Amino acid sequence: MVTDYAASVPDGGRAVLAGTEEYFDALARCRYVIANDDMQPFFRKREGQVYLQTWHGTPLKRIGFDIGLPQFASGTAYFERLASDVAKWDLLLSQNAFSTPILRRAFRFEGEVCEYGYPRNDVLSRGGAGGLGAPLAGQVRRRLGIPDGKRVVLYAPTWRDNQFYASGRYRFDLRLDLERAWEVLGPDHVVLVRGHHHFANDVQAGARRDFALNVTGYPDVSELFLISDVLITDYSSVMFDFAVTGRPMLFFTYDLELYRDQLRGFCLDFEAEAPGPLLATSDEVLAAVRDTGAAVAGYGAAYQAFAAKYCPLDDGKAGARVCDRLFGS
Repeated sequence: MVTDYAASVPDGGRAVLAGTEEYFDALARCRYVIANDDMQPFFRKREGQVYLQTWHGTPLKRIGFDIGLPQFASGTAYFERLASDVAKWDLLLSQNAFSTPILRRAFRFEGEVCEYGYPRNDVLSRGGAGGLGAPLAGQVRRRLGIPDGKRVVLYAPTWRDNQFYASGRYRFDLRLDLERAWEVLGPDHVVLVRGHHHFANDVQAGARRDFALNVTGYPDVSELFLISDVLITDYSSVMFDFAVTGRPMLFFTYDLELYRDQLRGFCLDFEAEAPGPLLATSDEVLAAVRDTGAAVAGYGAAYQAFAAKYCPLDDGKAGARVCDRLFGS
């Protein structure tokens, strides 16, 4: 299933566009359903179908029933929809040993949890020089029109539970000053702005199209990780995936106390474990991007500990483990 026919499909696969008659026909007839978020409420699992829920990230922030009092658009109706979907799950994928008990508790799931790592990260563990990801990285850069030699900065923030429009879509609150970024970083940099899929169509990338690109619609975020020299995020689970690359991360946490203490809460001691600096202003972030080596100099041990704890199974073989479990005899 794809939301855009530009998405790549594995050899032997066939793309069906979400919401079309072809999609609903495939959903009704297929043997296996694999999703990384809850399915639409209309989905009814037929007898014989196997539903693998991969979820979409190691939880930094509280999720599922652990949230307690949700402040997002759907309110407590979220719990009813979630419970209905969880009842259809046959298998739940976990990235690491840290996530497994949290996912089981947060979703109140009593079935099998497959602690295998994330298949989407397989390409990242093979992304170094000479690896299988290297040719793909070149293709991605060409697809986005990024010239060789330019340093790529990926800005990928998460959504805020209480910032939504009447439509229920979440507001993109751009705190990174892109015009100032141009002045600080100059033309040898490219900033990729990646909005969360919950955002409304209001993700901005400024007026300098050769400097900042809105890549929210790019179909595979792992490919964006592959070409990024540095990641800027906040509380998004992308940090656990990007750690596979070993490349630097900067955390733009301008609302840390509010997010931690009122909006969502954390499943781990983020301030103690963060594999990079926590920065409160756009100017601090841009200074850290300009001299990333200095900004992350004191975080080498923290980064290694972070990757060892959260990415030990992201070894390039997670997809094979999942396939063995699903299709093995």
